[in-house]
Amino acid sequence: MNIILVSHRFAKARSITIGGQQVLMIAILVSGLFLTAVFAAQYAIVRFQPGALSGEMRAWLATVQAEGDLKRQTYMREGMDTMAMRLGQMQAELLRLDALGVRLAKLSGMKPQEFDFTKPPAQGGPFIPVIPATQQNISLSGMNQQLSSLSVLLNDRNDKLVALETLLKQDMLSKKQFISAAPINGGWYSSNFGWRIDPFTGQNAMHEGVDFVMPEGSSIHAAAGGIVVYSDYHVQYGNMVEIDHGRDVVTRYAHASGLLVKVGQVVRRGQEIARVGNTGRSTGSHLHFEVRFKGVAQNPKRFLPSAES
Repeated sequence: MNIILVSHRFAKARSITIGGQQVLMIAILVSGLFLTAVFAAQYAIVRFQPGALSGEMRAWLATVQAEGDLKRQTYMREGMDTMAMRLGQMQAELLRLDALGVRLAKLSGMKPQEFDFTKPPAQGGPFIPVIPATQQNISLSGMNQQLSSLSVLLNDRNDKLVALETLLKQDMLSKKQFISAAPINGGWYSSNFGWRIDPFTGQNAMHEGVDFVMPEGSSIHAAAGGIVVYSDYHVQYGNMVEIDHGRDVVTRYAHASGLLVKVGQVVRRGQEIARVGNTGRSTGSHLHFEVRFKGVAQNPKRFLPSAES
């Protein structure tokens, strides 16, 4: 780099050539002088005005600390609000699980003392403290994550317990719909299922049910739960009730003196549905009982082994 000097003191212009090393040295020198001036100014301020500067520093530090404390308090408050909300949700889910557990215990026939959902489970064991060096601090975000995971597990357990309750109820309903109760209390068989001599014609004929001899007016009960699909007079059967138990199973109760249910009515197993009589094609007071599967007559004694006296 060439520097040209022009002055009235010189007869002619002069030039000075500066190389790269000289430029670098000048830059370093200028930077050093600048930093020295800055440090000197700061020293002078601290040296001659210590009270004003220390007060400003204290005010600034106090402001920064206050802002930091406010941010930390806000973060903790938001975190605590979130945890409180999740805790409330989990408490509600636990109450629902407790109620569901009580229902399941009753459905399954467990004894109340075996699973008491109103008390915490019994626990025990020796106390083995955690070594401080291995103890880990749980952060607020980590606690939130664990609460979220626990909430997901509670929902999953609730869904599975509800499904189990549904299955148990379906199983109980199926058992109630299964023909297992005698249609009368007492009595004796006057005619079994199968081929017999017809009492009116004296010819060999198929008897599609069993006959229970009972005094007129005796109670007739549903052998299983179901829906009444027929409750009226029939030429052959007299006053008759027919109950559909689902799965293509139907029971018939014939020759009644009175009918106590209507078509479309839902009946329970053992419910009184009619009274024994002598109506229709009958020779005396008795109950003619049939069980049909897909329209085909079945032997009722296979379903009611304890009904025979």
